[in-house]
Amino acid sequence: MWNRKFGRKADHRKAMLRNLATSVLIYGKVETTEMKAMDIRSVVDELITLAKRGDLHARRQVASYVRDVVVDKNSKQTVVQKLFDEIAPKYADRKGGYTRVVKTGIRRGDSAPMAYVELV
Repeated sequence: MWNRKFGRKADHRKAMLRNLATSVLIYGKVETTEMKAMDIRSVVDELITLAKRGDLHARRQVASYVRDVVVDKNSKQTVVQKLFDEIAPKYADRKGGYTRVVKTGIRRGDSAPMAYVELV
C-alpha cells in the first residue's frame, strides 16, 4: 500500500498522525500542511466511525490510538469520552465525510501549502 512518508521513520510518522488526530478531536480544527491534512482526514473519519458503533471493543480501539489527554479540567473529560459522548452522536445520521480540508495559503518560512482540518 502506498502512503506518504513525510521524510520520517514509521514510528515518528505514526506518533505525528496520533497527535494530529487527537488535536482535531479536542479543538475541532487544526492548521497543518496540506499533505498532512489529507492524510489525517481519513484517520479522524475512521475514529468517528468506530465511535458511532459505541461498543466496548470500539472504545478500546479508539483509546489505543488517540492520546490520553484531559479535555476539560473541571469535569476531567478525556478525548475518548468527548468522542463517544459529544462528537459521535452529532454524526449519527451521517454516513461519512466528517472532516473537511480547507486550503489556507502558503507558509511564509518555507512556502509549504497550508490547510485547516476541521470537523464538519
